[in-house]
Amino acid sequence: MRLSRSPSLRSGEYLEGMLSNYMGGVTNNNNYKPRPAQKATSSARLVTILTCLQFAFAIYATSLLYFMSPSIDLRTRLAQQWKQFTITPHLITHYQEEYSEKNIPGPINSSLVCEQEKIDFEQKKSNDAVMIKLKTDLYREILDFQSKTFGTETLPELMAMESKWDSRVAATTPKVTVILNHFKRKTLCAQIETLLHQTLPFHHIWVLSFGSPNERNLKSIVESYNDSRISFISSTYDFKYYGRFQVALQTEADLVYILDDDMIPGTKMLQTLAHVAGTEKYENSVLGSIGRILPFRQKDFTFPSYRKFRSKEAGLYLPDPAYGITIDRVVRVDFLSSSWFLSAELVKTLFIETPFTFMTGEDLHLSYQLQKYRDAGSFVLPVDPTDKETWGDSEHRLAYVSETTVIFKDIVQVRDDQWWRALSNGYITQWAAMYPQKIDALFYAHSVEEITALAPLIEKIRTTPGKKAYVVVSGGKFCPCEDAVRALKWPKAVCRERRFKIFDLGIGLLSEMSKSEVPILQAVYASMKGLIKIHNPSIVVAVSDIDGHVKKALRMASETNSNASALVLLPRASVPKALWMADLRPTALPNWNKMRLSVSIITQNRASSLTRLLKSLSDAYYLGDEVPIIFNMDSKVDEATLKLVNSFEWPHGPKVLRRRIIQGGLIRAVSESWYPSTDDDFGLLLEDDIEVSPYYYLWVKYVLLAYHYDPQVSLPELSSISLYTPRLVEVVKERPKWNATEFFQRVHPNTPYLHQLPCSWGAVFFPKHWREFYVYMNMRFTEDAKQNPVQIPKSRTNGWQASWKKFLIDMMYLRGYVSLYPNFPDQASFSTNHMEPGAHISAKDNVVKHDKTDFEVPLLKRDFRDFLPNGKLPPASKLPSLNLFNQALSLKGLKSAGAKLGQDVLPCNNATEIVAVDHETGLPSHCAAF
Repeated sequence: MRLSRSPSLRSGEYLEGMLSNYMGGVTNNNNYKPRPAQKATSSARLVTILTCLQFAFAIYATSLLYFMSPSIDLRTRLAQQWKQFTITPHLITHYQEEYSEKNIPGPINSSLVCEQEKIDFEQKKSNDAVMIKLKTDLYREILDFQSKTFGTETLPELMAMESKWDSRVAATTPKVTVILNHFKRKTLCAQIETLLHQTLPFHHIWVLSFGSPNERNLKSIVESYNDSRISFISSTYDFKYYGRFQVALQTEADLVYILDDDMIPGTKMLQTLAHVAGTEKYENSVLGSIGRILPFRQKDFTFPSYRKFRSKEAGLYLPDPAYGITIDRVVRVDFLSSSWFLSAELVKTLFIETPFTFMTGEDLHLSYQLQKYRDAGSFVLPVDPTDKETWGDSEHRLAYVSETTVIFKDIVQVRDDQWWRALSNGYITQWAAMYPQKIDALFYAHSVEEITALAPLIEKIRTTPGKKAYVVVSGGKFCPCEDAVRALKWPKAVCRERRFKIFDLGIGLLSEMSKSEVPILQAVYASMKGLIKIHNPSIVVAVSDIDGHVKKALRMASETNSNASALVLLPRASVPKALWMADLRPTALPNWNKMRLSVSIITQNRASSLTRLLKSLSDAYYLGDEVPIIFNMDSKVDEATLKLVNSFEWPHGPKVLRRRIIQGGLIRAVSESWYPSTDDDFGLLLEDDIEVSPYYYLWVKYVLLAYHYDPQVSLPELSSISLYTPRLVEVVKERPKWNATEFFQRVHPNTPYLHQLPCSWGAVFFPKHWREFYVYMNMRFTEDAKQNPVQIPKSRTNGWQASWKKFLIDMMYLRGYVSLYPNFPDQASFSTNHMEPGAHISAKDNVVKHDKTDFEVPLLKRDFRDFLPNGKLPPASKLPSLNLFNQALSLKGLKSAGAKLGQDVLPCNNATEIVAVDHETGLPSHCAAF
């Protein structure tokens, strides 16, 4: 029986009718007659056959759709074999029309559309012996430095390192998206061919054509490969060099390999790159085959153009076959060219900051941003010179001619400006890593008003011989470089010079794009972190009322420096008073914030005296430091004093009130008024009839930084700093008058000096020596002064009974300790004693008559630098020293006299030894030779 159907019937209707007739379905045909059983059986067989064929076709269609799906990443022949039997929907595009016009039948074949780049030139080889030597010497210096500091591996050593990406195991095989950017060059087929034969298969290839005149040809080449993993992305608008990185943000792959059209990698390149990128050492890196070392500083302290000829300082292009430089070890570079291999996550970093220009320089901007915000390096990988398949540019002539022909003046200038801006914003180039700088101060100003306030200190440090200071300004609308140099009275050209002096961060531009403080904080921190690491300033200086977010960024940046740069935040009014900072050694300046001075006041019932003291303390300059104030009141404190201390406001730090339950007397009130909590805690002890100079804190800080915190200075005998200059020889019975200015006339009339006598009318005591004093007084205290075992020959202090000072004098005499005293005209001092009635003065049992003029000295009301020798503190070795009786004696002589007395708490050799103590506890430990 023959089956047929009307041409007018659709296949679905025909099949339905057939099933109705031969499967016994209900019919309305009045002429229906039952068929014989044999015929019915034949029909059933036919239906069964047709059903099986339909099921087979369904399986075939399902399989075909599965293998042809873009989600299936298989390079099998199955899909291609089946594709030739399918009919492609006839959607005419202008690409197909073009090839239809050329009468190219059937599917496009890559051999018909591929074009090859003609390389009809030889690799350039230099015969300039001078240049070859300059280049190779610099390369060896760089490689030697990196080998010692970071480690440089050969290709076999890199491949032997443990990596998280292992193509032999499916779970650890990385997905790599390759991005090819094309414009005019005829290398696309060569690139795709080598990528198709990589030992590590790629995940996707994205061919980009942005504003290319060859867009149709490029599209046809991609279609000719008929590979679902290869996609074509085009735009009539030219997104320039940054467009490919913008597209890379869309990948779901683990890694991205971006290639210029002049790069034809060897077939082992993807596997090598992925393996290295999976190592712990290089996972936070961008890898490539060609790189540049940016210029080094010249002898005139300027930086040349990166294109300067016959200059070692111009940097390097690596590898550089023209000068015989090949890469046999991994080398860190300042930026990569022509190819970039990095994790997809790192690509985002390129767009944190707006590029200097979108016309060029994406290579430098990527490396700069990665280092600045991710601490990521840029590395050129080594190759096997005998195996081109390990090369990232198997035809290096193409990449080399692209690099070396960039000679247009405007492009070179733009790129010079770009790398200089990066270096000025904290980019740590290879030069900066190899030659870390050391400067005294790095100033930061966020506004023109701030730079104006800091100007006196900037000028003072910069004009001090042997000192270096640079300035950083926020830039943009906040503080552009041009306005800053005008405030500093510097020439405008400074802003354009490639010389370290002033750095414009351009941060003001960020605020115009966002009202959030996050971009500004991030940019200040990242830039200042780099600048601090490059220049290693002893201090970073800004005004104390700077924006809070900027202050936080500066503090974070300073703390990250391993060389411990101190952040100094100065009140604007204090800047002209702190010019002595320029005279401190760079070794002392980093300790600026270490010292903590606590002002301890002993008071009871002299409210008017206390009022005067508090006013003088409030009027002093504190440089923005925190200074706690402590009130120590005896049990008999009066109401007026209580009200005064309760109402007193102290803006410079915490205020602490202490009141005794049982009357202690002056010896306990003073000695128990302060005890150090750390080795950086210093105590200023003041009775309430003392008054201080506005400059007292400046003097204390200056002295501590110069003589105590400078590691190049050794003055362990210094136990306190006196604010007061005595007019009498206090420990001699006759109490003769004494004038330090006249005494030191031959040395210098106003030199500060060391004296074995401690001061009780305004002095700062050192923590280690105060602990030692506590232990000593506890071991030697007696109610009857005559029972005290220490009797200093010819000293009036032997008879003092209720004086804490007597015990301190004894200890200092026995162990050779001294106090530093000021010495200014008319004995002007940083504190004065008003000699008002109290526990000693006018006491009933005190038979000594006191002339107020012998004790009350004028307070210093002007900058003390005007009086010092050469306008600064003399070296510690030049300080004259006096014994207890105001007689000149060396520090060794002082120790000798104490040892000779032989009355300390431990028996020692009276000729060569004195007692040494444990400075943590103050307990005597052993005898030490001096």
